[in-house]
Formats: sequence, structure tokens, C-alpha cells
Amino acid sequence: MVRIKRGNVAAKRRKKYLALAKGYVGSNSRLSTMAGEQVIQSLNFAYIGRRLKKRNFRRLWIHRVNSASRANGSTYSKILGNLRKLNVFLDRKMLAYLAFSDLSAFSAMVRQMF
Repeated sequence: MVRIKRGNVAAKRRKKYLALAKGYVGSNSRLSTMAGEQVIQSLNFAYIGRRLKKRNFRRLWIHRVNSASRANGSTYSKILGNLRKLNVFLDRKMLAYLAFSDLSAFSAMVRQMF
């Protein structure tokens, strides 16, 4: 029976990690073991960062809507509650854009609600 050599499979795997680790500092981009560990950690941090970005933008939108609503004599929770009662399903991103770019339209919307 012929011995099965798997050097090409291992080399492909190492090459894949080294390609992904291109640009990393020191042995993290040169040694296959270090590169593999660093790539796994980097991909994990990227995943976490994508989740944090969504969280941070939601906080920003809420802050913008709250600031604009307080300038009109109301609060964020009252405005969102009234929008839900009126079956107006604008998301926070659109409300924040309206409050940030066109404050007069946002003010008119608030006046119509109360």
C-alpha cells in the first residue's frame, strides 16, 4: 500500500492563513502558527466590531431624535409612543435623519402629534 502524503493540503492551509495575515506586524505575518492564531482573533474582533457599530449608530439616532424632540417641548419616549399609536412606523434612522437635516419638518410632525 502506498503511503499517503498530505504536504500539499497542509501547505495550502498555511498559505491561506499567511495570505489573510498579510500586513500584520512581525511574526504574525511570517510564521504560519502565529498567523493562524492572529487571523482567527482578527476575524473574531471584526465580527464583534460589526455588532458594536450597529449598537453605536442606534444610540446616536436615539440621541438625535431626543435632542430634537426636547427642542420642541417633548421627549423621545413620548414621540415614539405617539407615533406607534398613530400607526406611523418610521424607524429611528429615518427620524434621526429628519431631525438632523430638516428640523422644521420634524417640528411640524411633532406639532401634528400633540
